[in-house]
Amino acid sequence: GPGHQYVTKAKEMVQLDGIPIDMPAGPSEVLVIADKNADPAFIASDLLAQAEHGPDSQVFLLTDTADIIKSVKKEIQRQSGLLTRKEIALMALDNSSLILLDTLDECMEFSNLYAPEHLIISVSDPLVLAEKVTNAGSVFLGKYSCESAGDYASGTNHTLPTNGHAKNFSGVSTESFMKMITFQEMSAEGLKNLGPVIELMAEAEQLYGHKNAVTLRLKSLEND
Repeated sequence: GPGHQYVTKAKEMVQLDGIPIDMPAGPSEVLVIADKNADPAFIASDLLAQAEHGPDSQVFLLTDTADIIKSVKKEIQRQSGLLTRKEIALMALDNSSLILLDTLDECMEFSNLYAPEHLIISVSDPLVLAEKVTNAGSVFLGKYSCESAGDYASGTNHTLPTNGHAKNFSGVSTESFMKMITFQEMSAEGLKNLGPVIELMAEAEQLYGHKNAVTLRLKSLEND
């Protein structure tokens, strides 16, 4: 994974010397969206799995069903007693919330605003909500897709953006270690189409050298 707060601080320090880093990484996060058919025991286990990372971790349950919240609370009490890191998990739960909203669409809207590191969609038809995801580090669909699988075995990335950075960053991938170079070749016809736009924008910025590089070429085409 991305490391704890000390790793993040070290990365920020070396970045000051011009060394690129993958992304800022904060405390672990998970957000679960659940409907009436979700399994409260599964949900509680996913919340506790993230909460045990550290006291500053944050977990959310969003649901449109009040009974789910009641059942999940009971499961959290039961399952937390089985954890060796119980005290850490309970401290993290102080930063966390179980939230009742009117509809699953509202749950999805909240999630996109929060931009969680991990998003678990535990509803009857997770693909419907999945199409509405705009901000999340990694998404887990259906009741059997636990976040632990993404950490250890399912093959998705475990170095993911936190603290809302999923609005602007993706998880680390092979592309993070690649350098891209763009190539372009403009035809005479292409220059005729784009040239006036370039001239107008360059003149607006008072960069007449930029404009002239286009104007000269357009004039040369008038003689062809």
